[in-house]
Amino acid sequence: MKILDKYLLKTFLITFTTVFVILFFIFILQTVWLFISELAGKDLDLILVVKFLLFSMPRIIPLVLPLSVLLASIMTFGNLAENYEFAAMKSSGISLQRAMRVLIIFIFVLSIVAFWFSNNVIPYAEYKFVNFRKNIAQAKPAMAIAEGQFNDVGFYNIKVNKKSGENGNILTGVTIHEKPSNMGENKTVIKAKNGELISSEKSSILQLVLNDGYYYQDVTPKKYEDRAKLPFVKGAFKKQIINIDLSELNKTDTENENINSTSTMLNVNELRYTLDSLNKNRDNEVVSFTENINQRVGLSKFVSVQKEKQKKKSLPNNLLSVYDNKQKKAILDMASSNLTSTIYSIESTQKELKDKQRDINKHLTALYEKFVIAFACFLMFFIGAPLGAIIRKGGLGLPIVFAVLIFITFHFINTFGKRLSQEGGMTPFMGAWMSSFILSPLAILLTYRATNDNGLINFDIIITPIQQTFQKISERFFPAQKQQ
Repeated sequence: MKILDKYLLKTFLITFTTVFVILFFIFILQTVWLFISELAGKDLDLILVVKFLLFSMPRIIPLVLPLSVLLASIMTFGNLAENYEFAAMKSSGISLQRAMRVLIIFIFVLSIVAFWFSNNVIPYAEYKFVNFRKNIAQAKPAMAIAEGQFNDVGFYNIKVNKKSGENGNILTGVTIHEKPSNMGENKTVIKAKNGELISSEKSSILQLVLNDGYYYQDVTPKKYEDRAKLPFVKGAFKKQIINIDLSELNKTDTENENINSTSTMLNVNELRYTLDSLNKNRDNEVVSFTENINQRVGLSKFVSVQKEKQKKKSLPNNLLSVYDNKQKKAILDMASSNLTSTIYSIESTQKELKDKQRDINKHLTALYEKFVIAFACFLMFFIGAPLGAIIRKGGLGLPIVFAVLIFITFHFINTFGKRLSQEGGMTPFMGAWMSSFILSPLAILLTYRATNDNGLINFDIIITPIQQTFQKISERFFPAQKQQ
């Protein structure tokens, strides 16, 4: 490796590392702010907070890495151009492409690492992150209940006015809303002066002992006219024990977690396998519904009925004329009921199929995103490097402005494309790659203009037609000036 390549690589690596660490720290603070409600006021120790942040860090990489490459490229090549180092290289016969060669190799390696990271580390970290948020209540149940607000614990919403005791397991002013088994309002409300949380790390049962309290339970009368009275049952107790089963909600053993997979928790092979299953499931449901609806409306028997009609005596044009008014009404009511039922079945199935297609689109978008992050590193480098050479400004001033504007544009288009593709507005492939397709011409244009020593914008192309237009107007309305 030549001295110039070592110099350029060293300069870029120092800038890239510094920018990456700063941006990573900023995004970590944003993550803490987003999940502050899960961390604040629950007496979490330092180890749990560190684990929470470690599991949330990998999801930040797809945002931080392209932005770091873009900003580091602009700053590096902007400093070289500002200090006339590029002029010295060009006078020695070294072109911009030759100067970028070693960095292109580095970006290529970085793209491979980014793809591996998004395919292996991010799904695993996402899996751990989701489970760890649920593990908090099992590892230390008192932490799952914050003072002065309702907390979702198992099948109950629990609110306490004050926590005390060594582990915060002594509760004062307890209000509990029991979740109903079906849709509707809370049916049971329990209030107690004080209580105690008893748990064991070896058991998935959280025991809540309540003292000196009472409960209200709504009663639903069988007669509809009595429901407006809103009857309820009230009872009092000296001591009551509520057992909350957290086995399905939380898992103590982090190595044997059981949670439904999502698209962000799967690698490429798992996504392809899941997509194959989802597509087959949707196609089977379409075929099953088609056969079912044909049987309900009688389309499958239409051909056989037509053949039988040819053998039998022809029926009158108005079939209802052979029935009396009472029978006509019954037939029309039955037809109307069947039509309403069929329309409802079609609409409900259509909604279910849309949900299945939305799930498929999410998995396809997650699959394409693993390749997009690798290409984004290349794209941001070929935008940032020539842009820095053109603007000839380094440091933290103008480069940050350009980098933020370009990255916000990239991120906005990327988010818009993903949301639109998930709702079926475009294909998942176009939704995931739309930002790259839109910004790729910019990268090509900047590289071309930087290679040919042109500015960022050729103002002569804009100004010259305007000057010629004003000159023609002046010659037409002021011919005397032309003669002079």
